[in-house]
Amino acid sequence: MPMTHTTDIKEEYAYILDFLPTGHAEDTRPIHLRKPLAQALGAEHFILLELSVKEGARVEIESKVFVGKGERDIVKHVEKRLKYDELTPSAKVELPYIIEKIVRENEAKYVEFFNTAQPITTRLHMLELLPGIGKKMMWAIIDERKKGKFRSFAEIEARIKGLHHPEKLIAKRIEQEIQDEQLKYRMFAR
Repeated sequence: MPMTHTTDIKEEYAYILDFLPTGHAEDTRPIHLRKPLAQALGAEHFILLELSVKEGARVEIESKVFVGKGERDIVKHVEKRLKYDELTPSAKVELPYIIEKIVRENEAKYVEFFNTAQPITTRLHMLELLPGIGKKMMWAIIDERKKGKFRSFAEIEARIKGLHHPEKLIAKRIEQEIQDEQLKYRMFAR
């Protein structure tokens, strides 16, 4: 189930990775002409966004903000999509924590991935795209899920010997998909 990079996908909510009260440092215009910006990560499709922030709005790092259609309280508008390399150093540091937070908040969705992951080719399975999962671990997961669906990360960890913190494996894969736009198989980030 490889996913393609599409531009028509929109985010409803995003998490703030960094706030730039006077815009980008390399903006040479006088301070009064610059506008406050935020760098954010979409909560559903993990799209990196640059947001124009309403004047006087209080912006907190890690806060969830509405970026969808309609009245927004903090975000004036979505400026553009960002590439990983365009993130500020602070945003890059924040990114893994926010990804893991999103994965934990949507546990059922990502546990279901372990229940339904399929082969991509005759030699490669979706589970093997998770960091640290090789053939042996993949087969252990497949054999165990035949006995019954997984219901939580804790249950996955309890039933699969040697598999620790499945939520971190998902989060790490999402981070890889965000960082590398040339990645052949995309399961989570668009």
